[in-house]
Amino acid sequence: MVKLLIILKQPLLHHPMKKTKTDTMNWGTKIALGLASFMIFIITLGLLMFNSKKDALVDNDYYEKGINYDQEYQRREQTVQDHASPELVVNAQMILLSFKEQASGKVKLMRTADKNLDRQYQLETNINQQVIIPVAGLEKGSWRLIAEWRSSGKSYVFEKEIHLK
Repeated sequence: MVKLLIILKQPLLHHPMKKTKTDTMNWGTKIALGLASFMIFIITLGLLMFNSKKDALVDNDYYEKGINYDQEYQRREQTVQDHASPELVVNAQMILLSFKEQASGKVKLMRTADKNLDRQYQLETNINQQVIIPVAGLEKGSWRLIAEWRSSGKSYVFEKEIHLK
């Protein structure tokens, strides 16, 4: 009996009804906090998506180009059939296009990384049937050169990936 009184008089180190530091939140609170943090994460991703810059690979006139694709294809095939592809020389100072005959049209330089850097030039051959495009002011890297021209009453298209150094 004396032993029992001694045991009862000793303070309890861990009482079953006493809460510890890890038991301050129940499982319902933890689930609610998890869902709230997930919702904040998804909302943040949505806001970042809407505020990001536009995709450089998408054309503004995508549908119009799709409708007129047959004409574009015919001009590409005409270039192959007539062996009218221009000779292309790219160096640190210029882009040189050499045509077989006098030509007039336009040349587009499209930057795949940033649509804001795209450039368009008028294509008019000189006495030597050449067009010189200065490289000054163009950023180094990959570009897509698209030449559209008329020569001898026919329409042509030439496209080539180039790299400016």
